[in-house]
Amino acid sequence: MEYLNRELERKFLKMNQSFKAIMVTGARQVGKTTMLCHLAEHSDRKFVTMDNLQDRELARRDPKLFFQMYRPPVMIDEVQKAPELFDTIKEICDQTDRTGLFWLTGSESGKLLKEAGDSLAGRVCILRMYGFSQREKLGLTGLPKFSFELDDLLQREKHFPENSIMDVFEFIWRGTMPGTMSMDQEQLQEYYNSYVDTYLMRDAIDDNGITNTEGFLNVLRACAAFTGNLVNYSDLAAAGGVSVPTAKSWLKVLQSMGVICLLEPWSNTEVKRLVKTPKLYFCDTGLAAFLSMWTSRDVLMNGAASGHYFENYVVIEFMKLYSVSSSKANLTFYRDSNQNQIDLVIEENGLLHPIEIKRSANPDRKLVKRFRLLHTSSCAPGRGAIVCMTDRVLPLDENNCMIPCNIV
Repeated sequence: MEYLNRELERKFLKMNQSFKAIMVTGARQVGKTTMLCHLAEHSDRKFVTMDNLQDRELARRDPKLFFQMYRPPVMIDEVQKAPELFDTIKEICDQTDRTGLFWLTGSESGKLLKEAGDSLAGRVCILRMYGFSQREKLGLTGLPKFSFELDDLLQREKHFPENSIMDVFEFIWRGTMPGTMSMDQEQLQEYYNSYVDTYLMRDAIDDNGITNTEGFLNVLRACAAFTGNLVNYSDLAAAGGVSVPTAKSWLKVLQSMGVICLLEPWSNTEVKRLVKTPKLYFCDTGLAAFLSMWTSRDVLMNGAASGHYFENYVVIEFMKLYSVSSSKANLTFYRDSNQNQIDLVIEENGLLHPIEIKRSANPDRKLVKRFRLLHTSSCAPGRGAIVCMTDRVLPLDENNCMIPCNIV
């Protein structure tokens, strides 16, 4: 399959100019190794994977000898399988001012990040990689930085095809793993079945010590059923036949593995009656659809959960967008005890951008009235948007627009 450029490439290469070690983490099979191998083409950078038993045993037994065989600059794949390397990497980094010595990949886990952070503090830049964004699938990786300004949105939409609910739900149902792009329906189902058995369950056992695999799988399936909703720990615990504390700990495991994302509620000392429960989203909607047995695009698109999956898709696309951006943003949602809510709140450069997400092509314009809920904040109100199935950018008033979901 032809290589598709990734949006993370720009940020990775820039960090490579400043850091001695760069680690790319992310869920299994999102394309970490493929991207780094592509960037390393036509260079003298050595490649070694810790999936190789002999190299892994050497790395664990004698890290110094390992780096005599694989002298920097080097790319080490699946480095979480040989954490013994970190101390020696630290020593090598401290002996030189040269940057870009170590390119590391690791399947996302809390343990890996802690070990790397403890050993390589100040020496390593850790970047997170998601599955394909819709922009990457379309080959649109060089666009200007996303902006909520009307003129910028009008320029941005010129690069994208017409918004189509068929295309959007094909993207949602198929998912974002590079390996799924050309698969038919039968192949896709077997891919995700293997993904759960081969990667997720094995990592749950090997890396996180989970022995109740049946209960863990039931909690995973329950998460898929609740995607786009406030987390209900009691329901998740009941689904897995476990205690609430166990369900909470398993949710943290799934989050650390890059399977799910917990979107935290917006908080402000001026507003007293805000909920404190996060919302649950899947980083890959294709996996969620498989776990919930939505067996085709059309079944999902016309099903009762289509609105939740549409919201999941938009939220994760924004997360991908800001994960590779030159400026960071804090993503939350608003909900208070009176059931007032705003689907997504993006805080960037001191501004709060409120976002409503609707599957409709012509949502109620009065939704923007909800955005006033944020006007009590110490942060200045920024431009807001209704992200939906509209076919073009449409101004609603001087501060708010309708935005086609496929240009995010």
